[in-house]
Amino acid sequence: MPKPSIDDPDLPLAELFYHWPATGHAFLERKMLCFGCPFSRFHTVIDAVAEYELAEDEFRARLRNLALTNT
Repeated sequence: MPKPSIDDPDLPLAELFYHWPATGHAFLERKMLCFGCPFSRFHTVIDAVAEYELAEDEFRARLRNLALTNT
């Protein structure tokens, strides 16, 4: 199975963490409970930023930066 796009709006957080484990730091830095949450199989970045009232563009940029620097 090919690696998904980190910018896929339908990408579940569990898959994000699986393919790019370093992205968990972005969640932990903001005290988000998504990393390790059982609902991460169903929730997306869109769901997470809405729940925590974050700017999606800025958060996705942080995720991309972590993914690139830790590959």
